[in-house]
Amino acid sequence: MAAAEENSSMFLIFILTMIALPLVPYTIMRLCRAATVKAKTIHCRCSGCHRSGKYRKSIYKRISNFSTCSNLTILLLWIVMIFLVYYIKHANREVQVFEPYSILGLEPGALESDIKKSYRRLSIQYHPDKNPDPEAHKYFVEFISKAYQALTDPVSRENYEKYGHPDGRQGLQMGIALPKFLLNMDGASGGIMLLGIVGLCILLPLMIAVIYLSRSSKYTGNYVMHQTLSTYYYFMKPSLAPSKVVDVFIKAAEYMEMPVRRSDDEPLQKLFVAVRSELNLDLKNIRTEQAKFWKQHPSLVKMELLIQAHLTGESFALTPALLKDYRHMLELAPRLLEELVKIALLPRSPHGFGWLRPAIGVIELSQNIIQAVSLSARKAGGGNSEGIAPFLQLPHFTEATVKKIARKKIRAFQELCDMSVEERMALLTQVAGLSDEEAQDVELVLEMIPSIEVDIKCETEGEEGIQEGRELLAASSGCGIERSWLSQKVSFMDEATAITAASKAIQETQEALGASAKEIGVAVREAVDKVKAGSRLVMGKFQAPAEGNHNLTSFCLCDAWIGRDTKTNLKLRVLKRSRAGTRAHVAEEGPVAEDGIDEEEEEEEEEYDDYESEYSDDEDDEKSKGKSKVANGVAHQSAEPDSDIDSDNDD
Repeated sequence: MAAAEENSSMFLIFILTMIALPLVPYTIMRLCRAATVKAKTIHCRCSGCHRSGKYRKSIYKRISNFSTCSNLTILLLWIVMIFLVYYIKHANREVQVFEPYSILGLEPGALESDIKKSYRRLSIQYHPDKNPDPEAHKYFVEFISKAYQALTDPVSRENYEKYGHPDGRQGLQMGIALPKFLLNMDGASGGIMLLGIVGLCILLPLMIAVIYLSRSSKYTGNYVMHQTLSTYYYFMKPSLAPSKVVDVFIKAAEYMEMPVRRSDDEPLQKLFVAVRSELNLDLKNIRTEQAKFWKQHPSLVKMELLIQAHLTGESFALTPALLKDYRHMLELAPRLLEELVKIALLPRSPHGFGWLRPAIGVIELSQNIIQAVSLSARKAGGGNSEGIAPFLQLPHFTEATVKKIARKKIRAFQELCDMSVEERMALLTQVAGLSDEEAQDVELVLEMIPSIEVDIKCETEGEEGIQEGRELLAASSGCGIERSWLSQKVSFMDEATAITAASKAIQETQEALGASAKEIGVAVREAVDKVKAGSRLVMGKFQAPAEGNHNLTSFCLCDAWIGRDTKTNLKLRVLKRSRAGTRAHVAEEGPVAEDGIDEEEEEEEEEYDDYESEYSDDEDDEKSKGKSKVANGVAHQSAEPDSDIDSDNDD
């Protein structure tokens, strides 16, 4: 009986262990991840966002965010663990070693007369005739009587003194961590145990495998459906204009699966009227265009209208049902846009070319969605070559505000950023008509907007000159107006990962160049210092183009802020391939003239600098050239969200 009870306790301990092994590390991982995400979160500090309470979560909101299925499961398992610990601690009796001398209150080796005297004394205290307490009776029978018998019987006493037990030598006893009812292998109990073993060892792993395989066959590692990637790949074209990227973006399978309700028809009709000017409809044939628009798949119509509602600020008029779909659409947008960029940059030729123009269009769409600025605001007009989109991402700025500051010759966003704080405050309050508090909000947001410098170095490992067909090592580079050879996403928030990547890359590069251990250590330390100062190292390899003079163009594109993209030019001379690469190469930035390059060639190269965005112009690019520097392939930034670096090479 005691063995069965002990086995039942062991079973509870076994269950407790099986729950604790995965639960404890998983809980720690979730807590660390939550703390990391909270530390990386950047909130707008303007007064409007502060008063709106959008970053202050109410108690109900906090409870709603916590009460997810996974969190409730974790909480339930912790409650079960605490209950098991409490039950095992209070219900499981500790195994007591049989000590007859200690039970009778005697020293080992006591005389028989002393044993009898102690037994009589304890009998008066615990005997059932003297003490009616059931516990006293139990203690007298199970302990006092057995101890007296063990010490007064010669054989039992000899066994105890020799082997430590009145019954002599004891064998090793082992238990099994199963409950008591499963130990009786007769009838129903045996069937229950068999079902439990089959369910735990066969059915449960099989069910987990089926769920995992069904999910993995439907989703990628980035939780994007495989059907979405196939659709994006099919509709992605090298000539895809930025204004047409939305049409591809909304064809994601995740969006097509969103419900289409009859109750949404009337609100969507009203929303269509509000955002009609953003839908690129031909005004000359407006009726035909409208009919064509509504003949699309209902999910496509709904998603395009919801996106335009977000970009134009019309989301406040949505019904509760549409508002739920609208929020779900925005939750899915970041990872869908990321996959869309990857699809655009996939190598589409034996030389590894990607498509630059559609990739830039996707980044521009990402900027507009994050900043909730309409795509039409990117169009040049009113003497403003870059459009008014960068201004509209600032708080309290409207189209009228932009027109007011344009009277003071502030037409480009960079011109506003380059002004001193005092001059800008005077411009905003005296010319734009903003209050002091509103102008201060603009300053707070401008402090968050990044400013980038890109330094590029292009070289061939182990050779002094760059020869055609050799493998080039560069920060970022590419070839062709509509093509991109390499791209990389850069995050300025994860410093530890950036330090590790930069150290490894510099070490491998220096080792390939045959540097000494001391030189490698110095180069690694310099790279780490640059990363800690806010820089990020981006390295890539591609095959050198044919012999001649080439103009490399590197694009550093920010996926969150409008007007912060940087384009850097690098003129490169590629030599004819020879056995020994000892001839020097020329790699200079910008408009610096080289031997063998006449002015006509320079003019032709400059014509290819533009990446043909429908919403961007060249004037800001010319200004960015003056700020770019050439050194070591490092992008310098003090604080910036994720950016994409793409490149092209104009022959």
